[in-house]
Amino acid sequence: MAFDAHLEALKRKHLAMSDAVEQAQRSPSIDGLQVATMKKEKLRLKEEITKLSS
Repeated sequence: MAFDAHLEALKRKHLAMSDAVEQAQRSPSIDGLQVATMKKEKLRLKEEITKLSS
């Protein structure tokens, strides 16, 4: 059960990061480096989810 909860938490974090990246890309006050950092974190989460799902 703890494994499923961890996987779901990762999926929620990935979705939240996806929303944050989209919002940041629309905001002129966010620089490209911050967006790139957010995208890297989103990718890291996606890779962990994929690894745990297979």
